Amino acid sequence: MRRVSEVRILSSSLADLTDEELSRVNVLLAVRERTLLDAGTLSRMPNLELILQTGGHGYHIDTDHTTAHRIPVALGRRITAPKAAIPELTFALAVSALRQIPQAHASMVAGQWQPFLGRTLGGKTLGILGYGRHGTNVARIARAYGMEVLVWRRGSDEGDEQTRRVDLDELLATSDVVTIHLRLSEQSRGLLNAERLARMKPGSVLINTSRGAIVDEAALVSALRTGPLGSAGLDVYESEPLAPDSPLRSLPNVVLTPHIGWTVEEVFAEFAEIAADHLEQYLSGELPRVELLDSRAEVAGTAMGDIAGELPR
Repeated sequence: MRRVSEVRILSSSLADLTDEELSRVNVLLAVRERTLLDAGTLSRMPNLELILQTGGHGYHIDTDHTTAHRIPVALGRRITAPKAAIPELTFALAVSALRQIPQAHASMVAGQWQPFLGRTLGGKTLGILGYGRHGTNVARIARAYGMEVLVWRRGSDEGDEQTRRVDLDELLATSDVVTIHLRLSEQSRGLLNAERLARMKPGSVLINTSRGAIVDEAALVSALRTGPLGSAGLDVYESEPLAPDSPLRSLPNVVLTPHIGWTVEEVFAEFAEIAADHLEQYLSGELPRVELLDSRAEVAGTAMGDIAGELPR
């Protein structure tokens, strides 16, 4: 990317930059939704002409502003590395919860030698909410563990010979482990509410590496304290970062990670390659509309020689 632009890498918030510094930004490279690009922030960059978004969505971007100011947002939808990273973390959380690995580690660090009674994945039933690019890979790995796989996907009859498609109530009631791989939408927000969590199989495990808002967090805490949930493995939360006083932090039957499902070297390397491709295509006026958050956006290349890219960490 440095071949075609001047690049500035930020280790602090965009809010820490002066208006004069932000006025020099022509291209912004944003790392997923870690940086909120609301109208107030975007309006401080009057010369911004392209956003390189390293995820497949724009939840954190004020699209009314980008549309009104004709700022195209190029997405990293064609990335493939998360297809390994997300399923791997899913099973890391499931095994950690079932085998009480965090508790065993803490016990060893404390100088103890304490046995922990766990459970295996083999022979259990895995329920998958969402059968897209992550859900299908999770199913493939689950079969290697010797699990029966059930899937639920809203408004679709798609499945395959090795999975059984069931309705949501049946999946929750019969699955030993339930894992979420849905997009966040108005339909999926709050999908696992108190009523649905109460229908889950006693002692079951809930894994969420998708979006925290799909689960009612207060209801989840209650289900973990009093049942039917036996444990949970969570990488995402309704509000991030997770509040220091969140009750999830003090529950003994929860494994928590700080939204690291996608933060692996392979993903970042591919993100960078895609963003560089998009920038070169934009400069030459050849950025495909299919790569944009809004396919109607203006994609003509810039006449400027240097681009100042901002990369929030």
